[in-house]
Amino acid sequence: MNKPLVILGAGGHAAVLMDTLRQQNAEVLALVAPELDSNRKVLQGIPHYLKDDDVLAFSPDNIRLVNGSGSLPGSRLRTKLFSQFIALGYQFETVVAESAMISPYAELGHGVQVMAGAIIQAGAVIGANSIINSGAIIEHDCIIGAYNHIAPGVTVSGDVITEEHVHIGVGASIIQGIQLGHNVVVSAGVAVTKNIPAAHTVFNGRICIIPNKDQ
Repeated sequence: MNKPLVILGAGGHAAVLMDTLRQQNAEVLALVAPELDSNRKVLQGIPHYLKDDDVLAFSPDNIRLVNGSGSLPGSRLRTKLFSQFIALGYQFETVVAESAMISPYAELGHGVQVMAGAIIQAGAVIGANSIINSGAIIEHDCIIGAYNHIAPGVTVSGDVITEEHVHIGVGASIIQGIQLGHNVVVSAGVAVTKNIPAAHTVFNGRICIIPNKDQ
């Protein structure tokens, strides 16, 4: 991390990122969010700005951004922030927790976040602005699309391919060679054993269409 950072967001995901960055002695100049929970001790002492436009006070040549917005099924806020500031010439920091294990033969895209205890094996490719959350395992040769959220405790076996905007819920398992289409949601604890087409969700072994106008 060669440049100071500005974090977009001040909720739970931003707090975890801030904790990681503090442990790495990163310089965080500001938080940008409509509200700040004063009970989140890890965020205390950092200047707080209310509006996205306040980021423009910082030159894109002098800082990097950290996308502190979390990722929920159907939400596009995280994607919107990423696209908005990329278009304005800003770059996003790739954040990797010290306890994460990442093969030197894996590839991380722009602004990827790898949280504590996650494992990413050789040949895996992680798309831009994706979250590999705490304790998740991405096995060899997986291709994880942009804007994915791989939730805590997920196991993605070898040679799995996910397209953009895929959400895999807490503790789910994806067996080897499976493909998940754009905008797929895998509910918590589900074991996926067959390919899932775009814009579908898997819940307790059943597949249904996601009613999402942004499909």
